[in-house]
Amino acid sequence: MKIIEWTAKNGKRVDYYDYGKAIPPYPKSEYIIDAQFEKYRYHQGVGDMWPLTWGMDDNIYTAGGDNRSNAMNFWRVKGEPGAWRGIYQDGWALDCINELPLDPIEYCKDPRVHRTMGLKPAGLLDIRGTLFFAVSCQNYGVSADKYGYDISNYTEEHFFNRQTNINGWIIVSRDYGKTWQKDATPMDFFTGRLASCHFLQFGKGYKDTRGDGYVYAYFNASDESKSYWENGDYMLLGRVPAGHWFICLEMLNRQSWEFYIGMDENNNTIWSKDDNEAIPVFRYNKMTGENHVSYNKDIKRYILGNYGFVDEEVRPRPNHQGIWPESALRSQLTLYEAPEPWGPWSLFYQDDNWGTYGNYQPSFPTKWMYNNGRTMWMVSSGTFDDYNFCVQRLDIKVKDD
Repeated sequence: MKIIEWTAKNGKRVDYYDYGKAIPPYPKSEYIIDAQFEKYRYHQGVGDMWPLTWGMDDNIYTAGGDNRSNAMNFWRVKGEPGAWRGIYQDGWALDCINELPLDPIEYCKDPRVHRTMGLKPAGLLDIRGTLFFAVSCQNYGVSADKYGYDISNYTEEHFFNRQTNINGWIIVSRDYGKTWQKDATPMDFFTGRLASCHFLQFGKGYKDTRGDGYVYAYFNASDESKSYWENGDYMLLGRVPAGHWFICLEMLNRQSWEFYIGMDENNNTIWSKDDNEAIPVFRYNKMTGENHVSYNKDIKRYILGNYGFVDEEVRPRPNHQGIWPESALRSQLTLYEAPEPWGPWSLFYQDDNWGTYGNYQPSFPTKWMYNNGRTMWMVSSGTFDDYNFCVQRLDIKVKDD
């Protein structure tokens, strides 16, 4: 495979594989026929990642990574950007509820994990007032430049340096994040392709569920059978019984989880408890991020935001390929819709130069969907001046509007 030679400003070579131009592999949507972002982004808080959920108390809850001198902290978002009032910045605010839900000194003991900043928020879900928080342990890649490998020993992983999720688990709070049941599951609850769990969002307190009695979650994965924070290959879909009255204790039992493995001849979904049998429900080679999916109940579509980092020619190149901060050049944003959690996905928006220095982690809070689902607010984060809880308005037009 062709190798693109790139020299950092410090004179060190940081070459990477040429996977060709990043072209989304999905057809253009015939349902969402237009999408326009407002020019301005509004910023609060500090940090990145920001998985979020709409709580039963009508607040949004979220978690920030790599901020306030901590690996991870937990936040409440009060109010809303007020798309129907024209008050965008003043109508909402972030409050830090818990400075350090988990201490990395205690939970980052695996030598493959960054010792002080390896804890990352992955997914968050409020179910009738109980918060389920999926967290991950992560490293910052295996590049030869960082760890002293000789170039003659380079593998594909060294030539395509990505942040790797090693393991993930779920912690639980019944007081909206003030305290946490940290041993709700073992730390190796999710490993390998499943190391980063992202819950599908279904409205306030999960009230807008499909009605089939399941909680759903996505897992970003790669053809190397690993989970990467950026520039992976595909997403898997898992589900678990919600239980009587949506108590969701089954979510904390690994044996209760099952994974999408395809469709039968009658177009019914097939599931298996063996995650090795799981097949992708979304694939974008070397361009799949740690994505979030939200259900827009008014237009009856699942909304997926995907990010992948690219070079000046829009070829995949991970954010941590080079020497930070010069490596943070740009990212590609693509938005998709589907009638079911497993697809089929259709593309309705694409930006090959997203953000100021490469934004990432797009999501659409279900509370902030207005105008019969035609106005949504996207939350994201990014490097440099976008290293915040960033909010931007998106207006869409659907077929027959």
